[in-house]
Amino acid sequence: MAGFGTKGLAPTRRAALTLIGAGALAVGGITSALAAADSDEVLTEARVLRDPDTPVAGNPDGNITIVEWSDYNCPYCRKLEPELRQVVQDDGKVRLVMKDWPILGPVSVTAARTALAAKFQDKYHQAHDAMMGVSSRLTESRINELLAAAGVDMDRLKRDLAGRGSDIDALLKRNNEQAEAFGFRGTPAFIVGKYRVPGVLSMAEFEQVIADARKAKMN
Repeated sequence: MAGFGTKGLAPTRRAALTLIGAGALAVGGITSALAAADSDEVLTEARVLRDPDTPVAGNPDGNITIVEWSDYNCPYCRKLEPELRQVVQDDGKVRLVMKDWPILGPVSVTAARTALAAKFQDKYHQAHDAMMGVSSRLTESRINELLAAAGVDMDRLKRDLAGRGSDIDALLKRNNEQAEAFGFRGTPAFIVGKYRVPGVLSMAEFEQVIADARKAKMN
């Protein structure tokens, strides 16, 4: 794979970004060399970019994919959310893959499981936005209030949590394994094209790294 540099990157962003080379995200897809000892099946392109159980926003046919790992109780995720969504909307050609990664305690796990259960009634995005849109730490009762107000059928949600719980937990396990294999230490964390972005970027920095990712894709 042809290499590419960081010319033009802002100093703060240059320090945060890591190019994913032959050890992880390659031109032909994601290879397993990043964690070859035990991750041969963790960092495949199908699992990271095309997991059919993972919600997607933005343009599903976009020419650049952003993969986001987030936690509903992460204040940085909440702060970034509207800015990232604005960048994706303004660009129009970004596919946003949304990976729930509940690492901040049991309530985060409940929030992630609940949002993913809402997916079975096509209400994942409503649930996600409702929980990301608050400023206080979530509780189980608050989660139920937010989702009910967002139009989620709570009786159906309970049935799906019970009946599809093993599928939801399997997806969360895959998300966690991928995040750990990429070396992420917290939320939010991203893959943008061939860039590994372990942290928060501004709108301008996201726009720049998307542009850089498009250029890298052509090399």
